[in-house]
Amino acid sequence: MTGTLINVATVMVGSVVGLIFRHRLSQRVVSTVFQGIGLFTLTLGISMFLNSQWILTVILALLFGSITGSVLKLEEKTDILGGSIKEKLHFQDERFTEGLVTAFLMFCMGSLTILGAIEEGIGKGPELLITKSVLDGFSAMALSTAMGAGVLFSAIPLLIYQGSITVIAMWVGQFFPQAIIDELSATGGILLVGLGLNILNVTKIKVTELLPALLFVILFSWMKFKGYFPFEFL
Repeated sequence: MTGTLINVATVMVGSVVGLIFRHRLSQRVVSTVFQGIGLFTLTLGISMFLNSQWILTVILALLFGSITGSVLKLEEKTDILGGSIKEKLHFQDERFTEGLVTAFLMFCMGSLTILGAIEEGIGKGPELLITKSVLDGFSAMALSTAMGAGVLFSAIPLLIYQGSITVIAMWVGQFFPQAIIDELSATGGILLVGLGLNILNVTKIKVTELLPALLFVILFSWMKFKGYFPFEFL
C-alpha cells in the first residue's frame, strides 16, 4: 500500500497548492486552465481506448453499465453526496461534485493505476505508483485551480479504489491477464472522453452513471479470455 499512500499524499498536497493559487488568478486564467484540462482529458481518453483489442466487450460493458447506472440513479446520488459534503464543510464551490468526479476518473482510470497497483500487490514494488504520484500531484494542482475543493476530496475514493486493487492483487494479481487490463483501461478511456466533452461544455453526458461499465468490462473480458463469450469480436 506504500505506493497508494504516496499517491494520496501527492494528490492532497497538489490540491492544496492549487486551491491557494486559485484565488490569486484571474477568471480568464482559470477558464483557460479549465479548457486545457478538458482537451487533455479528451486526448488521454482517446489514447486509452485505442489500446482495446476486444471492442465488443467495451461496447457491451458501456451498454449494461449505462442501464445499471441509470436504474441506480448514480448521477443523482453523487450530486446529493457532494452537496451534503459541501454543506457540512461549508464550501461555496459550485463545481465541488464535478471536481470530485473529474479528479477521481483522471487519477484512477489509466492503465498505470491498474498495473502499478497490481505490481505492488504481487511484490514487485511501488515504482510505477510513485511515478503516477508525481504526475497526479501536478494534475491535482491544475484541477483544483479550475474546479476547487472537490479535487482534494477525490483522494478518498482514490485510496479506496487503488488500495482495493493492490489488496486483490496480493491474492489473484498473478492470474490477471494483460488483455483484461487493456480492456478495462479502454473502457475508462471512453469515460474520460465523455468527461472531456463535458468539461469543454460540448455535451452533458452523465459519466457517473457509466461507472458500472468498469465492472462489466472485467466480466466480459474474462469471459472472452476463457473462451466463454458467445459472440465474434471486432
